[in-house]
Amino acid sequence: MNIHFNPAAIIRKKRDGERLSAKEIGYLISEYTKGNIPDYQISAFLMAAYLQGLDPEETTHLMRSMMGSGAMLDLSRVKAPRVDKHSTGGVGDKVSLILAPLIASCGVCVPMISGRGLGHTGGTLDKLESIPGFRTDLTSTEFERQLRKIGVAMIGQTVEIAPADKKIYALRDVTATVDSIPLIAASIMSKKLAEDLNGLVLDVKFGNGAFMPEYRRAKQLAQTLVQIGRRSGVKTVAVLTSMCDPLGVNVGNSLEVIEAIECLKGRGPEDLIEVTLTLGTEMLKVARIRAGAELLRENLEEGAALHKFREMIECQGGNTRIIEDYSHLPLPEHTTDVLARKTGFIYGIDSFSVGMLLIELGGGRKRKEDSIDASCGFKILKKTGARVKKGTCLSQVLADDRATAQHVAHRLEQAFSIKDRPPRHTKLVREIVK
Repeated sequence: MNIHFNPAAIIRKKRDGERLSAKEIGYLISEYTKGNIPDYQISAFLMAAYLQGLDPEETTHLMRSMMGSGAMLDLSRVKAPRVDKHSTGGVGDKVSLILAPLIASCGVCVPMISGRGLGHTGGTLDKLESIPGFRTDLTSTEFERQLRKIGVAMIGQTVEIAPADKKIYALRDVTATVDSIPLIAASIMSKKLAEDLNGLVLDVKFGNGAFMPEYRRAKQLAQTLVQIGRRSGVKTVAVLTSMCDPLGVNVGNSLEVIEAIECLKGRGPEDLIEVTLTLGTEMLKVARIRAGAELLRENLEEGAALHKFREMIECQGGNTRIIEDYSHLPLPEHTTDVLARKTGFIYGIDSFSVGMLLIELGGGRKRKEDSIDASCGFKILKKTGARVKKGTCLSQVLADDRATAQHVAHRLEQAFSIKDRPPRHTKLVREIVK
């Protein structure tokens, strides 16, 4: 970029609530990525944007600048429609493991670039890497080759894609500017739109276990994401789903792989199936395949989706024997029951605490460089609204160390609120934003 601006003048302009041009935003991001603008000035810009906000055009300009800071995938040789899905994260959210092969079994290409868990939410890459031998570090060439061969691949973000986003997110994490809707939206879409997609479906979660608990703000994020997608010429849909309870039964990396396989065998829990089919139906609509939920159910029941999952594991170096024999996955040695302290109705589950307790157990990270125990986790056996008697098993803690499991079990019991009256019903799928 040959145009030269004064970074301080751009920061001052946003600090005072003025609107920035595409060239001003592009200059900041380009020069920061090259190392010509220091962290402290971009930190000041992020705080100004956090406090003053970014309008839809500024947000789109920021996204495009971050996306343009690195390589764009070229998947034009893939003939099938290319549609991806992204979740804003939750506890027990293993939908991607089911949805990617399921949609691919319907003739849609799913080029899924996923992330790792940090904080209370789990990461798709961590779940996949609990499968012995599974590679998430495919090169761009390997990624494209696999997509052309079987129509689905699930990998981590490569160093070439949106490097500005990686640098900026690290600053947001330490400057209290993470929970800005324009900054979140630009970050998500800069990576997703670099995938050369025809369509994108977003699972935007709300509730106590979500990154954005308030429904109003979650909907605002959904609208912003859809608007950016539309402005960029990519058909984009957002589905608002509740994360007031952990999704499904299993929480923990290898345990969630097992539950995903059970879903692909047609034996999944109702809440997980509902979210998966809702998102899947929207992905097929975006790909202009009309059969919708009927085709998805058929491919689950008849094994086409499971076959596609097996193909993906094999292509990415994983042990396909896990599909028939779960003992090939890392599994814990001990199980500790969590019992109801009184009779009544489960009034709510603190899903945020469940996610944080998984970290305490060793199944998540406090820092990006931390290693994790893929075997440990929880089984959430009773959900909000269920009537329970004193002594009923609410949950189980699965871990190698019995003393740690017992300590975590005591705290997990406190995450279940039990009252004499049932709670008001909350819809699992609240709204679809197009």
